[in-house]
Amino acid sequence: MEPIFDRNGRTVGWIRGDVIYDRSGRARAFVRNTSVLSYRGRHLGRLHRGFFRDASGGAVAFRRDASGGPALPLAAVPPIPPVPSIPPVTPIPPVPPVPPVPSLSWSAVSWEQFLGA
Repeated sequence: MEPIFDRNGRTVGWIRGDVIYDRSGRARAFVRNTSVLSYRGRHLGRLHRGFFRDASGGAVAFRRDASGGPALPLAAVPPIPPVPSIPPVTPIPPVPPVPPVPSLSWSAVSWEQFLGA
């Protein structure tokens, strides 16, 4: 599992394949093409060049390979990954909205808000 970091460099979640997990290992969302979708079928945002982006194009979180966005903080050493839960059945994804232009700014949306907690 690969860590997901917030704008402060803290580990906020994990990604394995196309499944996004929270820090406890619970499957929270999935990625289809570049769309980030909830298991309720809601479009949450995009994964673009390693940045998780909100509906406005602002960066919410990032993977280690992120590029082409806001300045990255120094990422903290991630904790040991949790044992991931079995993801729910993937719903039929909705038609994604037209993507906004990716911003060079961090979003005001937190990771938990992004996931719809």
